[in-house]
Amino acid sequence: MNSAIPSGELPSCVRDEGVLNPDADSHSRKKDQQPETPSSSSSSSSNSSSHLAYGILDVPPWYLCIFFGIQHFLTALGGLVAVPLILAKDLCLQHDPLTQSYLIGTIFFVSGICTLLQVFLGVRLPILQGGTFAFVAPSLAMLSLPAWKCPEWTLNVTQVDTSSPEFIEEWQKRIRELQGSIMVASCVQILVGLSGLIGFLMRFIGPLTIAPTITLVALPLFESAAQDAGIHWGIASLTIFLIVLFSQYLKNVAVPVPVCTGWKKCRTAKFHVFQVFPVLLALCLSWLLCFVLTITNVLPSAPTAPEYLARTDSRGSVLSQAPWFRFPYPGQWGLPTVSLAGVFGIIAGVISSMVESVGDYYACARLSGAPPPPKHAINRGISIEGLGCLLAGAWGSGNGTTSYSENIGALGITRVGSRNVIVAAGCVLLVMGVFGKIGAAFATIPTPVIGGMFLVMFGVISAVGISNLQYVSMNSSRNLFIFGFSISFGLAIPSWVNRNPERLQTGIPQLDQILQVLLTTGMFVGGFLGFLLDNTIPGSQEERGLLAWTKIHEDSGVTLQASEVYSLPWGAGTRFCTCSWARKLPFWPEPNQEEASHQLSGPLLLNTLSRAPEGCLDIRI
Repeated sequence: MNSAIPSGELPSCVRDEGVLNPDADSHSRKKDQQPETPSSSSSSSSNSSSHLAYGILDVPPWYLCIFFGIQHFLTALGGLVAVPLILAKDLCLQHDPLTQSYLIGTIFFVSGICTLLQVFLGVRLPILQGGTFAFVAPSLAMLSLPAWKCPEWTLNVTQVDTSSPEFIEEWQKRIRELQGSIMVASCVQILVGLSGLIGFLMRFIGPLTIAPTITLVALPLFESAAQDAGIHWGIASLTIFLIVLFSQYLKNVAVPVPVCTGWKKCRTAKFHVFQVFPVLLALCLSWLLCFVLTITNVLPSAPTAPEYLARTDSRGSVLSQAPWFRFPYPGQWGLPTVSLAGVFGIIAGVISSMVESVGDYYACARLSGAPPPPKHAINRGISIEGLGCLLAGAWGSGNGTTSYSENIGALGITRVGSRNVIVAAGCVLLVMGVFGKIGAAFATIPTPVIGGMFLVMFGVISAVGISNLQYVSMNSSRNLFIFGFSISFGLAIPSWVNRNPERLQTGIPQLDQILQVLLTTGMFVGGFLGFLLDNTIPGSQEERGLLAWTKIHEDSGVTLQASEVYSLPWGAGTRFCTCSWARKLPFWPEPNQEEASHQLSGPLLLNTLSRAPEGCLDIRI
């Protein structure tokens, strides 16, 4: 069976009133060339999948895969670049943009590897992997220990010689300590995934645990963001204004763009460019303004002036110093070291990352037209994320990896849920990680532009955490107390410990370090208190939000049999490795689903035909 679209003007189901969409003729190409067959369960048009341009098993043309892959890279760009730039100050690298560019390139490269692993072997949903803010708070807490505080001379740009062995050892020993802690803590995540323990943990983790945990990821970072923005509030305010303008006021404005559908067949279509790239556009325009102010010498040229870091040439040498090609490799900063304090702190971030990722899996499944992920797929996804953190630690990115919520939102915007697009995005990340000039370019972003971007980004992260309260009854004094108590103590305890580290002395140095890292990590303090109070203070399942929490997972419309999406690739578990002991593994596909998928493979495929309005497709058998 083959579906074709007549040439000429795109029909309404594809054109969407002139707004740019992918060519519909590529719907004829399905994964493994499987035929499209209507499904009896597809009558519900309320499903998000009924509006997809490409479903999870659809295979868009290769050029569209590359285009959408680059778009996903650009969507994740802000978060990917932000993590190394946040860590740079505590790694003593604020005056070494060249090394910052190496860290950016490394996190690009590792994110590409982890994305491909997740799509092929993990949860198998179109979900991008990248650096996680959940690891930032415990990393900064560890680096704030007296043993790891940067020497005063590294904070003065006039005293820093970035090529000196003394300076190189100063920052490398800190990142090696981060590497070791991340690698050991990631083993916990791998174990939780492979053992199926995540399902047991989710019985006790509800919205009142997740809300303070995610909210307190960003709240402690506002002070650092304000310091960066305060270098030049005018430029920072412009960056904030442009992000708000593009993402909120102009998000529904479609801009005409040229589109070529074939040789000498070009037309114009409308594209919601402000909705898709608000941060990137704002960053580039503010960057351009800084360049104009630099060449006109409006900004001071003296390195000692506070506004000097707003100049585009304050780090301009990094572009000429950075190599065109640089291949990141494991152990590039030396042999990782491990401390118990760092491991326990990162484990707190691992737990937060796992809980958030499970929610991301369900959201991604809804937006890509897939059924809710079964337990074995979730277990594989968590274990692969743990493996990704292990690889990120080995490569020395200074961070771990997790599922990117921003890119899940992009699925809803672009209506492209194809798994092949994320494969292309993973390949784009690998290529960008190898090009040294790419990371160097982002390392030259003026500091106030970064500060303005961070202020908006951290605000959104805090709001995402608070949004989890929509599932609980906020008319309940119990819930108000738990959330308010968790937030206030999650801010108060770290603040007090940072000001009075000498008061936290047990006589055991290792225990002192562990306590200081955990108690200065706001997300751990708030999340732990939320978890403890929510599971000990009496309250009904409905009051705690657990019923609504479960219902959103069950209400996802099933447009495709789970075994078609979540089974292992290349016939693992169906054509080989079918022994009974393998099927008992928590991460192995359930045998009944696999057998059913072979018997009913035709009727159970994602059918684009049933989603298209009548007359949109010309069917030829």
